[in-house]
Amino acid sequence: MTQNALFKDQSDHLKPLAERMRPQTLDDITGQDHLVGVGAPIRKMVEGGTLQSMILWGPPGCGKTTLARILAENSNMDFESLSAIFSGVGDLRKVFDAARARAKDGRKTLLFIDEIHRFNKSQQDAFLPLVEDGTILLIGATTENPSFELNAALLSRASVFILNRLDDQALENLLQAVEQETTSLPITHEARQSLKAMADGDGRYLLNMVEQIQAINPDKDINTDTLTALISRRAAHYDKGDENHYNLISALHKSVRGSDPDAALYWFARMLEGGEDPKFLARRITRMAVEDIGLASPQALSLCTAAWETYERLGSPEGELAIAQALVFLATAPKSNAVYTAYKAARKHAKDNGSHMPPKHILNAPTSMMKDQGYGAGYQYDHDVEGGFSGQNYFPDDLKREIFYNPKGNGFEKGIKDRLDEWNAKRGK
Repeated sequence: MTQNALFKDQSDHLKPLAERMRPQTLDDITGQDHLVGVGAPIRKMVEGGTLQSMILWGPPGCGKTTLARILAENSNMDFESLSAIFSGVGDLRKVFDAARARAKDGRKTLLFIDEIHRFNKSQQDAFLPLVEDGTILLIGATTENPSFELNAALLSRASVFILNRLDDQALENLLQAVEQETTSLPITHEARQSLKAMADGDGRYLLNMVEQIQAINPDKDINTDTLTALISRRAAHYDKGDENHYNLISALHKSVRGSDPDAALYWFARMLEGGEDPKFLARRITRMAVEDIGLASPQALSLCTAAWETYERLGSPEGELAIAQALVFLATAPKSNAVYTAYKAARKHAKDNGSHMPPKHILNAPTSMMKDQGYGAGYQYDHDVEGGFSGQNYFPDDLKREIFYNPKGNGFEKGIKDRLDEWNAKRGK
């Protein structure tokens, strides 16, 4: 069977869009110019006919499998492909036996192993003799750090190439390629930007979402709200509790937030009289401690968890008094939702902006390969800096620094606010 036959064993109309749009040449690959662009190392190997064993390390949907297929197409070797997820010792033995048989005829085998990190140490060791004597040229693809997941002996016999997550321009290139090959994408400009953000650097996932949009064949351009509903559709919420249950817990929560201990105790008593489980109430007031009190009174959380534990040890009615005490403390404590607000903002920011890498200077470098990549270079140990504050950047290099946490200045947070103001002023300089 020819290499082309291996890759084109289905009718085109049955293939998903991601497969139909799979690049066929190095020039078609987007987002990996550092490896396949003019003068880049993998392109030079292909052009010089000097292909060697390699490990392709990168996140899902960045083109590892596609690159391996293209390298196979450009080689004069027999191609074998295995997935470490679905293959075992028996599968490896068959491939190795076939490769040895070809070697006797002077033919070399290119073996592609997807998710190679899933093979255990002994399975990885099995490659070594055949890679060593040239019977097999190995291309392994992995989403995990090879320094930790692959044997040192295997790494010493293969070059490690790092593929990047697809950036906004690379994802845009994919969308434009789809529009050139099929039809224009019926979405607004804002929805197009959201679509790329939702892909989070994964080209395959982007194309799968595009296929969903094309399948509904909308009669007008899809906006962001419609896109979100289409792509992130969830099962309808099922409320198995009585509505009054939620009305009363809402009243209790808002009474605490409004610093009214008497109203809080009233709603607490109403719920107990109605047969509410005190452990449910203990859990809810613990949530109030971190949502509405926060660092304005850090001891609130400890008091709530202690009350919860007290109830579990003493039971009713003694344990309920501990919960009531914690409840009154919450209602009379200084309030701050600054941490809660910061947490939500940070989660949204992380979701909207995808999987940016930390700056290399704050990454540990336990292996020589990671040191060669610049991990840990230039890191300043804050304890050795005057004042214990270096002001280094800890956000991703390609992401603008954001301020999520803005302390209110109430209670304990006043001191936190003063320190942050001082540090932010230094960081600004």
